[in-house]
Amino acid sequence: MSRLDETRPFIPLNIAVLTVSDTRKLEEDRSGNTLVDRIEKAGHTLADRQIVTDDVPAIQAVVKSWINDKGVDVIVSTGGTGFTGRDVTPEAMEPLFEKRMDGFSEVFHRISYDKIGTSTIQSRATGGVAGATYIFVLPGSPGACKDAWDGILKWQLDYRHMPCNFVEIMPRLDEHLKRGKLREA
Repeated sequence: MSRLDETRPFIPLNIAVLTVSDTRKLEEDRSGNTLVDRIEKAGHTLADRQIVTDDVPAIQAVVKSWINDKGVDVIVSTGGTGFTGRDVTPEAMEPLFEKRMDGFSEVFHRISYDKIGTSTIQSRATGGVAGATYIFVLPGSPGACKDAWDGILKWQLDYRHMPCNFVEIMPRLDEHLKRGKLREA
């Protein structure tokens, strides 16, 4: 059973939020605002926030810059996960993943199913790791962002969450990169 170990310290993470939309501006970005509010309420730091259009190169440019930024631990995007012609966020993000996080999508859909039933199949929420940075791709609705944060991310991004969490394995996410450097030396 999950629990918080209050003897462990809370470790704030640097989280970047990307909204993918052809129509939204910062002042009307309800999904992005939902994520920012929850990130800050949890005690984490908003590392950056941007809005880009539904365009693979534009999405990848921002995400690659954050992956390469040591000041960003986690990237959370919202929008572009549906099936319309302009929904390309998974296509932009998944090629960047070094490792896919299939369980994230499965748990997200389980939580979503309890709220919206079979309509959850219209989302291609996904997650992965790239360059020792966690990446989560969420639908563009505030409800979906709440479900993902409240049901998964809030807990997995908290070092106190037991029996395990993403924070405690962060120092080991780039082991493969370090081993490669040792071989080259």
